[in-house]
Amino acid sequence: MATTTYRAVMLTKKGGPEALEVVELPVRDPGPGEARVRVIACGVGATDIIMRRGYYPFAPKIPFVQGYDPVGVVDAVGEGVTNVKPGDKVCALTVHGGEAELLYRSADELVHVPAGVEDAEVVALILNYATAYQMIHRVAKQTAGQTALVTGANGGVGQALLELLRIAGVTAYGAASKRSHEVVRALGGIPIEGREAPVDEGLRAVLPDGVDVSYDALGGKFVAQCARATKKHGLVVSYGFSAATKANSVQPSNLAVVRGYFDLLVRTRLVGRRAKFYGITALYRKDKQPFLEDMPKLLELLRTKQLHPRISARFGLLEARQANELQEKGGIDGKIVLLRADPA
Repeated sequence: MATTTYRAVMLTKKGGPEALEVVELPVRDPGPGEARVRVIACGVGATDIIMRRGYYPFAPKIPFVQGYDPVGVVDAVGEGVTNVKPGDKVCALTVHGGEAELLYRSADELVHVPAGVEDAEVVALILNYATAYQMIHRVAKQTAGQTALVTGANGGVGQALLELLRIAGVTAYGAASKRSHEVVRALGGIPIEGREAPVDEGLRAVLPDGVDVSYDALGGKFVAQCARATKKHGLVVSYGFSAATKANSVQPSNLAVVRGYFDLLVRTRLVGRRAKFYGITALYRKDKQPFLEDMPKLLELLRTKQLHPRISARFGLLEARQANELQEKGGIDGKIVLLRADPA
């Protein structure tokens, strides 16, 4: 590298977007088994806000560089690295570190990105689509002809679920506010009311027998609603708490979270439904292999234009503060992506 420093977006304290600062860090050679990646794109999402404003169990101690899902080009490799080489385009599920001009990562965590795919769309796959894919195929193991309910269907993972369920031949019902019903239809889902009435009432009105599987991103009271919307002996998969937050906050309410867990793990079973909680980061920390196997499948679906991730906004690679402001306003129907101005 000709330069001795690189720029990164550092989370310096808990708080609003002003807690994010662009800093300069020293460039170093990658260590044994490590790769240095020139980042060209990275996403911004709800998890970044939780890390910044509240508590996230998989975040390091502040200060640290945010960035969950980067795409980049290998710049240099350390001793013993054979799976990637300089010039290879790669992506990774990093959880943090991606909002920077350079990323240092163990080379065995990098997934090759094929030619002919857009960087921003690859970013959308890393967290949102991988989460959805694993829930469908590794947790619920759904097959063609089955049915599913998706809450928060206009969210990043919700949209990914709708697309991937359609590809799998599963009829999906997407619960969302009326303003997002066209988004649900465009992704192959059947929209139902997700805000003005209980989700189970909206679902049972169009499918009286209920669905085979419910995927819940909201938590809190919605867990019980999903159980009621699911067939006897069906499965409720919970993967988030976005509706179980304190007033005027992104921080989950402890009471609402506990209620959601109780409804999922106890009440759901008492009414004859099965229940599972899924978290991609917890699984990845335990075993990286499922992600390393699933991500190439998603990249191939993207390359062959079977997937069409929605990108709601694009910012410069270091404009994370502005991107966070937009994310925090809400009403986002797609992925927010940071992009390097000179990706070549």
